[in-house]
Parts: sequence; C-alpha cells; structure tokens
Amino acid sequence: MARQSVAKHSSQKKRETVSTGLRNVAAAKATHPAPGLDRLIHERMRLGIVSALAANESLTFNDLKKLMGTTDGNLSVHARKLEDGSYIECIKSFEGRLPKTEYKLTVAGRRALENYLSHMENIIHQMRQSQTDL
Repeated sequence: MARQSVAKHSSQKKRETVSTGLRNVAAAKATHPAPGLDRLIHERMRLGIVSALAANESLTFNDLKKLMGTTDGNLSVHARKLEDGSYIECIKSFEGRLPKTEYKLTVAGRRALENYLSHMENIIHQMRQSQTDL
C-alpha cells in the first residue's frame, strides 16, 4: 500500500514538474527578444545554405559542402529539413556515370529569407533605437 502511495506521489510530482516546465517555456517564448523568427532558417547552417542559394542560381552538394565547411552528413540533414519545409529544391541527376545532386532556392525559400532578413533588420533598428534613448 505504501508503495502505491509513493508511486502516486512521484507521478503527481512529475506532472507538476512538466507543467511548470511548460509554463516556463511559454513564458520564455513570450519574452523572447526575437519572437516570430523563422526557426527553420535561423539555425546557422541552414541560414548559410539558404543565403548561398539566394546568391547563386543553383549549387551542387559538393559546392555547398565546401562553401559551408561541413561534412556530408551535416549538410544532408540540414538540406533535408529545408527541402521538407519547401525552402529548397533538390534535383538529382547523373553526369556520365557520376551522380549529381543540385540544390535551388524555391520561391517560398526566397520569401522566407527576405522575411527573416526584414525581421532581423527590425530587431537591429529597435536595439539601436533603445540605445539612443539611454
């Protein structure tokens, strides 16, 4: 009987801890200095991929890998997330007998980058404005 009571108490404590944690996350999001940032491209590697593709009509996997200074696996994971979000398009083909993977920025990806940059410019402007008010 005592074990059941301890188990119930432990289970209740866990629920309270999770609930408190969720409230803390919600509060952090509400007070986050940059709410509304596109989390898909905010990460450094993905922002680099999208920016590189915005400056080029298309890039091969190897070109992006060299440009970003990353590994095959790391680039592949981040490119897949951007592809899943419809920000980039992946075109697979063969040059002779060699496979070729090429990436292009989609219209949605370009729009997302423009929105992201605009949002960052607004944050910078607000920060500079608050410094001049001091």
